[in-house]
Amino acid sequence: MTVRVDGDNHKAAMDQLHADVFERCMAPFWAMQPGSIEDQDRQVMDKKKAVPYLWKYKSAIEPLLHRSAELITMESSERRSLILVNPGLAPRRASVTTMYTAYRLNDPHEIMPPHRHSPNAIRFGLTGTSNFTGVEGENIVFGPGDMVLTPHDTWHNHGNKGDDPAINLSVLDLPLTEMLNATYFEHDYHEEVKGERIKKQVQTERFPADYSQRVYGHGGLMPRFLSHNRGTGSASPMYVYRWDMMRELLEKFRNWDGDPYEALMVEYVDPTTGGPVYKTITFFAQMLRPGEKTMPLKQNASLLCAPFEGSGYSIVGGKQLNWERFDTFAVPGGEWCEHVNSSPKDPAILFVASDEPTLKALALYQKHGRRSTGEVFRLV
Repeated sequence: MTVRVDGDNHKAAMDQLHADVFERCMAPFWAMQPGSIEDQDRQVMDKKKAVPYLWKYKSAIEPLLHRSAELITMESSERRSLILVNPGLAPRRASVTTMYTAYRLNDPHEIMPPHRHSPNAIRFGLTGTSNFTGVEGENIVFGPGDMVLTPHDTWHNHGNKGDDPAINLSVLDLPLTEMLNATYFEHDYHEEVKGERIKKQVQTERFPADYSQRVYGHGGLMPRFLSHNRGTGSASPMYVYRWDMMRELLEKFRNWDGDPYEALMVEYVDPTTGGPVYKTITFFAQMLRPGEKTMPLKQNASLLCAPFEGSGYSIVGGKQLNWERFDTFAVPGGEWCEHVNSSPKDPAILFVASDEPTLKALALYQKHGRRSTGEVFRLV
């Protein structure tokens, strides 16, 4: 029979119990008083959380990229990228809990050797018309607003085919794969030539440069005579999404009502399934018409938003973030967010990354709205 410890000895005994538990690499889980230091319902939750944060392109990112180009060559490093680190998660390399954004500058005619990795990634063109990514034998040259996929476990290489420097941003689910102990990188690229494995610095082109656009660029129409099982078969087989098509579609809906909480939002999808391009993360273009303001929205999906056209501000977790073209800002899961286009005549467009597919796959996704009366209600 348990003998209870009471009175003056209780606190000393509790302190000793906790010390002995922690010493043996364990943690207590008993809620004593909500809100107190011993509220274990709170202590069991991770204390390092992503915070709303804005990274400025013109004043911070771009100058640092050009300084890095003066010091770092492709011979000294195969990457010249800046990873956006959320101050709430530092020193962990993550912009929000499950994703990070990085900006990359390539000087003219720089092409890095092929590599592959377990994280899914995309490249989104910002400057220059000759950004380059070769994916599984499809050599893709892309410009501002074009999105290029490098699905997990696909061989790919990056660079610049043009005569001028080119900058793009990337989004990876690497923080998620790290949490799942599933991260790896491989750089030892070989091809079989006449029965012999030969190490190569450049992938042999096996598809026309316009393959993705030719096969999948006609929405609702899909060639049946081709295999759509590219890479591992677990991501969209369409490896490049051109900005002119996305921009044209947004413009067609410009005078429609849109959604009060998300304005005009168009998702990039796998053309063979209609689902997200990856099983872990998805991407959107979000248009705010001149002067448009969205209603407050809260979801447990984390977002990374990169303004591509226009300027404005967003209120994230009660904090106003004033953004302009090519910035990136973090909207951590669980924070209220509303967007405002400051211009009375020009639209603003955000490129948005979200870990929504991961939460949906685990049946954890939720989305709430707040009406003008202050009433909170569940959307999803």
